[in-house]
Parts: sequence; C-alpha cells; structure tokens
Amino acid sequence: MQLKTALLFATPCDDEEDNMATLCCHSDKGQMFLLTRYPDEDTVDLTLDDEPSTLDGLKVTLSASRLLIEVAAGDRDALKGDEELEIILTSAGTDLDEVKETLRNILDGTGTFVSEI
Repeated sequence: MQLKTALLFATPCDDEEDNMATLCCHSDKGQMFLLTRYPDEDTVDLTLDDEPSTLDGLKVTLSASRLLIEVAAGDRDALKGDEELEIILTSAGTDLDEVKETLRNILDGTGTFVSEI
C-alpha cells in the first residue's frame, strides 16, 4: 500500500496527552495515517483512515523522501491486507529530526527503527 503526503506531523512527547508520541499525516487523497504510543505501553497503535489496530514488532524505515512501515504477517489486517505501507513525502517541509525522535520514542522496545538520513 502506498500513500503520498506533503507533510508528516510528529510529536515526540505530548505533555497534554500523558506523554504520548504521535506521528501522523493526511494523504493527497484524504486518507489518514496515525502511529502512536504511550511511554508505559508495550504496543503501538496504528490507525489507517478510521480503523485502529494495536501492533507489536513492526519495522519502520525513514529516508528523506519516504517512510516505510512493515508489519508482521499476523498484523496485515492493520494495512488492509498488505505487509507494508509506504508513505512518499512529496515536499521538503517535514522536520525529519522531529520525526526521527518521535519514531525512536514509539518503537523503543516494541519494534525496529532504521534511519537512512
């Protein structure tokens, strides 16, 4: 599955939401992607459009032009049957340092984060 977005919005630690880390975007076709984790949780929540899923063991790879999210075979329903979601960044406005920090917070102890930046 692939989405295209102009911006990724990242919040490494939201004080108003019990220190939840959040990464989200809206695609050029109006689809919503949301990845969140509270610091005391062992799982990650992924929402695609309005369908939330709880995951563990996912892998996320970040480069300057894309975000690749890979889920385990048992979690494919979170991505509507696909094993991966590729989010293509169509502009240079995203704060990639903040995205990296957010992904580290989300995946620490629950998944794998690969930075190609």
